[in-house]
Amino acid sequence: QVQLVESGGGLVQAGGSLRLSCVASGRTSSNAIMGWFRQAPGKEREFVAGISRSGGTTHYVYSAKGRFTISRDNTKNTVYLQMNSLKPEDTAVYYCAAALRYLTIRTITSDYEYWGQGTQVTVSS
Repeated sequence: QVQLVESGGGLVQAGGSLRLSCVASGRTSSNAIMGWFRQAPGKEREFVAGISRSGGTTHYVYSAKGRFTISRDNTKNTVYLQMNSLKPEDTAVYYCAAALRYLTIRTITSDYEYWGQGTQVTVSS
């Protein structure tokens, strides 16, 4: 069992930055592929970024490349999403997710067994 708690969301102007954190608890949390997803009103939840168990491999949705950075600190059971150059279209609820069954980064929601409660990110124009 893995529990995930996100924090760091908020209201920011376009061009600004936010850093999201996701603290995981559970004995196997460091063995999980971790991902960040987001869901805007009226839209499906979409993959934003993922990171391998060791942190050595990352993968991003095209719109996030060059602006967002995912990282993890397994000593703190924490995954981060640094978001720079934010745009109004980044506005969404951001969710942290954990996948224990796979060895490679996953990009679809059904591959992730555990989810946090979400944190709201609002980018004003």
